[in-house]
Amino acid sequence: MQCPSCQNTDSRVLESRSADSGKSVRRRRECLNCDFRFTTYERVETTPITVLKRSGAKELFNRSKIINGLNRACEKTLIHESQIEFIVDEIERVLHQEVCKEIKSIEIGEMVLTNLKDINEVAYIRFASVYRQFNGINDFMKTLESLKPIKKEQLASVI
Repeated sequence: MQCPSCQNTDSRVLESRSADSGKSVRRRRECLNCDFRFTTYERVETTPITVLKRSGAKELFNRSKIINGLNRACEKTLIHESQIEFIVDEIERVLHQEVCKEIKSIEIGEMVLTNLKDINEVAYIRFASVYRQFNGINDFMKTLESLKPIKKEQLASVI
């Protein structure tokens, strides 16, 4: 590691600790040449995720796009920013675990909807209306029907 003061490459680690919720390591170092103390961060380098858009275009995964969409869908609901961050963190974690680093935007949208369905039905409908490009009341009705819980009588007839 190069000293920011004298550019010497010899330093010793004084202290190491976990940072960024365990996603990186923070190290306090001291230059062996000039005794200057500085901090470095060590992170795992990840392979970028490519998103295949509906138009066929490709772009790098951008978590802020999901956050913006969720913020719009969750306006005036009881969903907090921390819940939105958790949803996006979870989606990003799953994407990084995939072997293939190219994913369709449709799959990301479905992941968002799966998470929203259990949290808030209004936010689910709002997000679905934009994501699935609703064209009229029939699209809303189909989605609302899919959210209805199965009645006990229907369940008994299935069994």
